[in-house]
Amino acid sequence: MPAVSIEHYENFPVASWLSPPALRPAIMAIYRFARTADDLADEGDASPAQRLRDLADYRTDLYAVAAGRTPSPRWATTVFEPLARVMTDRPLPVPLLADLLDAFEQDLVKTDYATRAELLDYCRRSANPVGRLLLHLYGIEDAVALRRSDAICTALQLINFWQDFTIDGPRGRIYAPLEDRRRHGVEGQDLLALRDSAAARALVEDLCGWARDLMTEGAPLVHQIPGRAGWELRLVVQGGLRILDKLRAMRFAALLQRPTVGVSDAPALLWRALAMNATRMNTRREGTAR
Repeated sequence: MPAVSIEHYENFPVASWLSPPALRPAIMAIYRFARTADDLADEGDASPAQRLRDLADYRTDLYAVAAGRTPSPRWATTVFEPLARVMTDRPLPVPLLADLLDAFEQDLVKTDYATRAELLDYCRRSANPVGRLLLHLYGIEDAVALRRSDAICTALQLINFWQDFTIDGPRGRIYAPLEDRRRHGVEGQDLLALRDSAAARALVEDLCGWARDLMTEGAPLVHQIPGRAGWELRLVVQGGLRILDKLRAMRFAALLQRPTVGVSDAPALLWRALAMNATRMNTRREGTAR
């Protein structure tokens, strides 16, 4: 249940050993679809106009495959033929895949956000579809699960933004909403120029709190996902929270350095994932005692 990471979907659990073996081809096909579209939008030296044309061609191929037609040869072998095989066995909601393309196109024409609601609408298309696609593969469609999935995916997308000020600033992108910047007295140009200040740190702290609240809201989903997939989701949730913890430990100086999660964090992530299960068991016991 990952969120889409702007930097090459690093948060995407790519057919890992925790994923159900029967679902790995489908998960890999979705990953390749999203990763290739991300590269079209972000990598290389193509102009924004060319990137938009490429994404339009990519969308045409998606709709061709969904209709049972042959895609263009450009991405056929790497993306659309594997995706077509998956869609033959496990029909995927095409609007969710198209939403991802909408978000990539938006990144090429929109570099600032006025309100949190506006940014949440972007996350609805850039991140939430991935979680919903995976829930679809797991056969989980109830409204509570979908709402929790959206909360986790949006939280991970926001955490990626607050982690990536030093990457997005030089690219001319501002994801901290204007309403939040005004409340903390921070100018957009301050973020683009990576000017650290007490006000900027207070802004980052506020934004991190928003992401943490969303993650807390969605976290109970880990108990709805069966087997190894549920454990993978626990690690994804804890990975996002770990980034927030590191931002707090560095006093929210996100304009100076980018926190990351690496191999050295694995023991803490595993321990926290186990603790999520223990917390649920304790809650059950308390309920039974009452």
